[in-house]
Amino acid sequence: MGNIDDWLESHMKCTFFGHRDCPNNIKDYLERIIVELITENNVDTFYIGNQGNLDAMARVVLNRLKTAHPNIKIYTVLAYLRDADKCLDYGKTILPEGFENVPLRFAIDFRNRWMVKQSDYVVSYVTRDFGGAHKFYQLAQKQNKTVINIAKQ
Repeated sequence: MGNIDDWLESHMKCTFFGHRDCPNNIKDYLERIIVELITENNVDTFYIGNQGNLDAMARVVLNRLKTAHPNIKIYTVLAYLRDADKCLDYGKTILPEGFENVPLRFAIDFRNRWMVKQSDYVVSYVTRDFGGAHKFYQLAQKQNKTVINIAKQ
């Protein structure tokens, strides 16, 4: 049996942040990036929000890739408990620990911080220097996560 460092090194995690209006024409590029993360960087766990178009595209791509890569785990991370019924078709959903103590107006921020903290890689679609996607893109960089901005393809 290997040591815990070997296990942790072989189980990498990724999350996604993008502007709500992320265009559909990046889907093929997004898929190439995700395949590379799985095959070359040992990423096997993916955390996805449920707000924007990048989240929706990532979910579709990952669900399709699960056939070829059955070891990957895909989690939709909810900001609000009330969203759980709306997300039944998303597969496994989770709520970050401690969310119940967060005022509703800070729930998405809390969820996104949790996803950055959990992840080794962040795939983003950021074209503007304002808004939530940009905020968490910068947070991931400050936390020395590997950040891939697919808007700069």
